Amino acid sequence: MNTQNSQAQCSCTSKQEVSRRNFLASAGTAALAVTATSAFAAAATGSGKLLKILGIACSPRKGMTTAKAVQAALDAAKGADPRIEVELIDLGGLNIAGWSPKPPQDDFTAILPKLQDPALGGLIIGSPSYFRGMSSLCKAFIERCAPLREPKMLLANRPVGVVAVGAFRNGGQEMTIEQIQAAMLCFGMIPVGGHAPAFQGATLLSANDSITQDELGLKTATQLGKHIGEAANKLAKSS
Repeated sequence: MNTQNSQAQCSCTSKQEVSRRNFLASAGTAALAVTATSAFAAAATGSGKLLKILGIACSPRKGMTTAKAVQAALDAAKGADPRIEVELIDLGGLNIAGWSPKPPQDDFTAILPKLQDPALGGLIIGSPSYFRGMSSLCKAFIERCAPLREPKMLLANRPVGVVAVGAFRNGGQEMTIEQIQAAMLCFGMIPVGGHAPAFQGATLLSANDSITQDELGLKTATQLGKHIGEAANKLAKSS
């Protein structure tokens, strides 16, 4: 009898131990599932904070081809992530002087706070190609961004893309892009090209004050904007 009782007790204990292990295994699996789901949701939404991308159209002609090309890139950037918010700043018609030891009180004063916004995730700068280089308005804008370098590099490690519009297919657009990219390296920004075929940036042809017929050029603007949005999202998550 004692032997039978001992066997029964062992059997019962063994079953309880198996049940306990099964419970712990089930609980562990459930916990892992919840953790994985939470991690997936966090990765999908990022930090949940707003991410702003500013487009700066540096043509003296307000609302014309450069502004429209930059807007096309911004629209593509917005589609890269639900958190991204875009804004076009058209410098056409504004009074912005170049750098001086005593900054003048002009229209740049209202733009500076937008560039100092902690939510800023990246820039898309557009310029017409004048004599195979950036416009004087674009140069003045970049020079006036000097306060963003001291005492802290506020634009550092943020992506910057460039849109260039010319009157010819090979009208200096690539040279304009290179000039702007080189200047923004002084702010610690990360130059970003587009997905193919916009490896260097967006290059558009303006014919009769219109870019609507330039399908290839518009594609480069879209591909640039998309890549800027993706880069801004990845860099924001890693920071």
